[in-house]
Amino acid sequence: MIDDLEYNTEREHLIIPEYGRHLQKMINYAKSRETKEERNKLANAIISVMGNLQPHLRDVPDFKHKLWDQLFIMADFDFDVESPYGEPSKEEIQARPEPLKYPQNHPKYRFYGNNIKTMIDVAVSWEEGELKEALKFTIANHMKKCFLNWNKDTVEDGVIFNHLFELSHGELDLKNSDEKLSDSSSLMRTKSKYGGKGGSSKKNTSNKKKYSNNRKRY
Repeated sequence: MIDDLEYNTEREHLIIPEYGRHLQKMINYAKSRETKEERNKLANAIISVMGNLQPHLRDVPDFKHKLWDQLFIMADFDFDVESPYGEPSKEEIQARPEPLKYPQNHPKYRFYGNNIKTMIDVAVSWEEGELKEALKFTIANHMKKCFLNWNKDTVEDGVIFNHLFELSHGELDLKNSDEKLSDSSSLMRTKSKYGGKGGSSKKNTSNKKKYSNNRKRY
């Protein structure tokens, strides 16, 4: 009895393990049939079983086409049946995708991030006016916040204005502006939903103590 036991290491390799070994045996059996009519009949029955095993594919467009492609893949593209979608190309399915081209950005001031360059380009493309002026100060305040996240210290507005002028290639100039950026403490202030600054945590603690004192005990 022990000699008749089968181990997965000794069994046939499953091409798509999600469908299980029994479905793979059904495909192998269908491939062994002599007449094409019988093979077609078995192939359509197997497609129905595959659809029941993968119900989420019913929401996928052309899910029948996907099932037939998977059938040919599990048959190792050696299955002489009539498919309504034709036999897929083995080379096309097994072809490796082309490598993605990742952007190779090496900004001079990395602590500002890559998005700041996109914001600057948008501001440069705008016409002169109040909206563009407001956008420039918004970008400068964001740059100041990024600078403080990198260096937990103070930074002069002039440093931010110089960096903005440099990154925009001289298109955005705030160096002679009389307005000031937001204060460093306000930019770095963090608000917590529970127990923020200003004694709110103490208030919550006192409320908990009050509730616990008034609670009935059994």
